Amino acid sequence: MIYILTDVEGTTTSISFVHNTLFPFAKERLKSFIARKSGDDEVQNILAQTKKTALEENQKNLNDNEASDLLIHWIDTDRKHPALKNLQGLIWEEGYNSGEIKGHVYKDVPSALENWKKQGLILGVYSSGSVQAQKLIFGFSTEGNLQPFFTNNFDTAVGNKREVSSYANIVEQLKIPAKEILFLSDIKEELDAARTAGMQTIQLVRQNDVVIGDHKTAKDFTEIKF
Repeated sequence: MIYILTDVEGTTTSISFVHNTLFPFAKERLKSFIARKSGDDEVQNILAQTKKTALEENQKNLNDNEASDLLIHWIDTDRKHPALKNLQGLIWEEGYNSGEIKGHVYKDVPSALENWKKQGLILGVYSSGSVQAQKLIFGFSTEGNLQPFFTNNFDTAVGNKREVSSYANIVEQLKIPAKEILFLSDIKEELDAARTAGMQTIQLVRQNDVVIGDHKTAKDFTEIKF
């Protein structure tokens, strides 16, 4: 094995941090952020993507305020829409830079990343959160800047995390045999897909409500053995 690919939410980072800290932070500031940045091309593109989806799915033409309301609705329903992900990333970036947010990582994660890197392993991240959001969590974490440990970051641009083709796409991009890649996640269905694509797998069971599959398990990163 030469490569470790890790999930974020429920694996390196608590699920509660994402849902109880990040999502509310973006929701509370979404409308004021759009108002302040309405002249920015990036924000205009986000609004245009949102309006396009509304037209395609609901045959509705939205104004900017209505598009903002739809984005807030998508936060509430945890929709994985690229426009929302981009906007959340911009809002979170302000929060991380101001010090209002620190990315949560479990205490066992930094030393494990350091040890694996010293062993010559290559490390990467695959999360449903955007690449930008991943880099912010690890770059501004409670344990310092951990982003330099990672060589690659993947998000749903490669595909849904429960689809075998997504992991095949990662293998193709990395140019590393699938059997040489270990995928870490708390989600059984993601691990099933990764294994079908040929990867090795370990399921993190940090919480009692994890649905356990037939993969090797570990309570935290200190229990991961190669």
